[in-house]
Amino acid sequence: MNTRFLTGNTFGTIPQISTIWSRRDLWETIKVHWSVGRMDYKIEPGIYAVGNPGESSPVFVTANFKLTFDHVRRALNGIDAWLLVLDTKGINVWCAAGKGTFSTNELIRQINLVGLEKIVNHHKVIVPQLGAVGVSAHEIKKNTGFSVIYGPVRAEDIRDFMEAGMRATKDMRAVRFSTWDRMKLIPVELAYGKYYLVLIPAMFVILSGLNPKGYSIDLAYSNGLRSVFNLLIAYVTGCGITPLLLPWIPFRRFALKGLLTGWLAAFILACFHFLGNSNLEIISWFLMIGSVSSFLTMTFTGTSTFTSLSGVQKEMKTAVPMQIGMAALGIIAWIVSKFITL
Repeated sequence: MNTRFLTGNTFGTIPQISTIWSRRDLWETIKVHWSVGRMDYKIEPGIYAVGNPGESSPVFVTANFKLTFDHVRRALNGIDAWLLVLDTKGINVWCAAGKGTFSTNELIRQINLVGLEKIVNHHKVIVPQLGAVGVSAHEIKKNTGFSVIYGPVRAEDIRDFMEAGMRATKDMRAVRFSTWDRMKLIPVELAYGKYYLVLIPAMFVILSGLNPKGYSIDLAYSNGLRSVFNLLIAYVTGCGITPLLLPWIPFRRFALKGLLTGWLAAFILACFHFLGNSNLEIISWFLMIGSVSSFLTMTFTGTSTFTSLSGVQKEMKTAVPMQIGMAALGIIAWIVSKFITL
């Protein structure tokens, strides 16, 4: 992010930011999508200048998660504006509003902290619609004198929003979760389990050497590789394939969506003899792949617009015990299949 400083008797010294992404911005965005440095990807809260704003220029409010900040500043290309950044602890607007960091109190604090009443003369701030759940307009008005205008859901609609006299159309208010939106989130979901992708497969490789005669290195290698592949398919199904196909998979609950796709993946693996030779081992893999896919799909609810917080909590109460039970039975059946043939 390139910055210089806007100085003057009226505004003091305010960072002036570019609306053009640098190569570093692009590279950091790629890394964040793969969950590299995501938990500390933030900028300093405060007021920023976009273009050459004046006293009558609009004030947009956003979060200090840098990826959100970057998308907003890019959308403001060609617009002279002020960008008021709240301290959301490096969390995006939607999640921060739910967690209470993109909040009424924080907006009041930043307005007072930067002396916004000395910077602009219109006493209006534009808050993104996805942050509305955390911001009480009448409390902002009461404590600061500033009126809250709720802007569009997406940053790319800001220009049309301004040209329409700061009025959002029905389309601007619509919360969409397209295939492309889901695809962008898949790398993050895949990266979250990187440690489990090492430890759990290693355990299965070791246990794959068990047999009625004792322990076999050859079996640990051959059956272990097959087990690792099955686990990888379960992981990719839950983190990638199911979210990608989300609207077209039956059932409302994410846990059931993941269970269905997990069992379909297991069925395909069984057709190619990847689940083993005995019925018990095949059943064990159906249980394990289904439970893993179901759990990982359920965790995707945190990044989806398809569910509510109460709905997620209700689903977890019934789904998690089911997933744990299936996984435990699957592991036990898989180990037993090493010693008996059914």
